Amino acid sequence: MKRIGIIGCGRFGQALVESLSSENVELLLIDSNEDRVNLFADIVTRVVQGDATNPAVLKEAGFDECDEIVVCIAGDMEGSILATVNAKELGVKTVISRAVSEVHRKVLKRIGADIVIYPDRDRAQSLAKSLISRTAIDVFEIADGLSIAEIEPPSELVGRTIAEGAVRQTYSITILAIRRLTADPRLPRTTFIPSGTEQVLATDRLIVFGYDIDLDKLVDK
Repeated sequence: MKRIGIIGCGRFGQALVESLSSENVELLLIDSNEDRVNLFADIVTRVVQGDATNPAVLKEAGFDECDEIVVCIAGDMEGSILATVNAKELGVKTVISRAVSEVHRKVLKRIGADIVIYPDRDRAQSLAKSLISRTAIDVFEIADGLSIAEIEPPSELVGRTIAEGAVRQTYSITILAIRRLTADPRLPRTTFIPSGTEQVLATDRLIVFGYDIDLDKLVDK
């Protein structure tokens, strides 16, 4: 079962918890405010009143065993940055952090946040959908029933070209771009628009477009 850690229980954090609470995931929640964490004590797997800027507190709460951590802190930029650093140092695969300004976003990316978002309540629901999908990394709804998503490639497509995999015919989605690891792992992925002859690698991330029902089938494979 996927384990998701949520740091911060303001409006966005609460909306994310509410969206995820009915799904088959383990939820860990930490916030410094006792009243806030008590609101969700009965619907999350573990709730902790504590300081997420203290790495020992996060580890003791089990955040080091999370598949993803979402840093929802907004008003306290320093707290957001420290919590993000701590989450990355725990070795968690994916750390998603909320930014409230362009400067904040740049700092979060510089210190290692895998994904930075500018969310509102609706974005929390979209992010929840992304988190519970086995391979989805990020989802952006652009119209009712239509979304652009960043996903890991399905196993049957790895090692084949896009044409060989007959992606549009097989999955009813369109690959808009590929984000590929660079030779230097410290550098950002390179993003390019692929041709039909492009071979898909296991470490690639695919930017795809399609109907939600088809994306759901693809990411659940």
